[in-house]
Amino acid sequence: MAVDVILGLQWGDEGKGKIVDYLAENYDLVCRFQGGPNAGHTIKIQDNKYVLHTIPSGVFRENVINLVGNGVVIDPVTFLKELKGLDQAQIPYRDRLFIAHKAHLILPTHRLLDAASEASKGKEKIGSTLKGIGPTYMDKTGRNGLRIGDVITDDFQSRYHKLKEKHLNLLKQFQVDVDFDLEGEEKKWLESLEVLKSLNFVDGEYFINDAINDGKRVLAEGAQGSMLDIDFGTYPYVTSSNTVTAGVCNGLGIAPSKVGKVYGIAKAYCTRVGSGPFPTELHDDVGEKMRRIGMEFGATTGRPRRCGWIDIPQLKYTCMINGVTDIVITKLDVLDEFEEIRYCENYDINGQSTDRLPFDINHAGISPTYSSYEGWNSSLDDVVTYDQLPSKASGYVDILQEAIGVKISMVSTGPERRKILHK
Repeated sequence: MAVDVILGLQWGDEGKGKIVDYLAENYDLVCRFQGGPNAGHTIKIQDNKYVLHTIPSGVFRENVINLVGNGVVIDPVTFLKELKGLDQAQIPYRDRLFIAHKAHLILPTHRLLDAASEASKGKEKIGSTLKGIGPTYMDKTGRNGLRIGDVITDDFQSRYHKLKEKHLNLLKQFQVDVDFDLEGEEKKWLESLEVLKSLNFVDGEYFINDAINDGKRVLAEGAQGSMLDIDFGTYPYVTSSNTVTAGVCNGLGIAPSKVGKVYGIAKAYCTRVGSGPFPTELHDDVGEKMRRIGMEFGATTGRPRRCGWIDIPQLKYTCMINGVTDIVITKLDVLDEFEEIRYCENYDINGQSTDRLPFDINHAGISPTYSSYEGWNSSLDDVVTYDQLPSKASGYVDILQEAIGVKISMVSTGPERRKILHK
């Protein structure tokens, strides 16, 4: 059996959580393969809205096992908040939630370092969510990190304090004051860690490969978006992990030959949170209208998202590096009230037209070349099948599919489960 993949094709916030939740009923396992609590997957089921940060989005399906893979970094405090939210909603999870031993832990001092590092950059801030993600991955690659499996060893406390002292020494180099109650945060962290220890820890790589060999259907869930990939994103304005399909292998311990379908999720327009290049960003009333109608505010931070028109060269790029087999277009309904819809077909760079992303998109001087399309100016709220879409709406989807060169197999017209149209 192959492992199918769901990941974002833009800068995150594409609506992956809803698509994972929707497709999860067709799978036996849903596995998160990278990222940390800087990601926020919002899922609406009937009148209830849930926001997950670390727990896989398949947790709401009764017969689905959920694995937090070794490529994920975990903050016990955030994780406990998610568990409490599931408890309050009476969502049973203890028998269907598993954590890989090799997933790394975010310490309170990782968050402190993150805040100090960002504050020291001044106007050159990366736009970090200050969740301690970057410093945790730095310790992972620096071979200093603590992993989930370490919490049940006899020397965990001594190793924790050794790493904490290392962080406090590093803190001195930033020479900035950060409002951070380390003692209070550490107390909450240790208490949350005790709850975490009551969950199911597994050797993730064996767990998932045993499931594959037993004929189980597996769905891998990514966080953030491909343009935030540490290698292929808009570096240095990126996250600290591989958000692309290749990250599934490292983040779960599966062979490349096990990857099956790759679902790439993209909004019908484009958004970005934080600093960094965004070629099609709108700084006018149109961008503000997108933000208002699309309720474009971060699920984790509440920060307003930057909004712009959809970017075809960018999507062709991320489809290429991910090997996307199916595209899902989300939030098509946000464009219901736009008389004119624009899409970027090419870039103009120094007088040359291209549909390829330059090496350093930050300083390339990109001018988007737009085409215009007449909007449908009607609500998609009552549309229940793809054939019922206004011709202008389905025509827009067709244009995107032809321009990108990859099949668009589904379209989402709202946050609810039922608002998925199969093309």
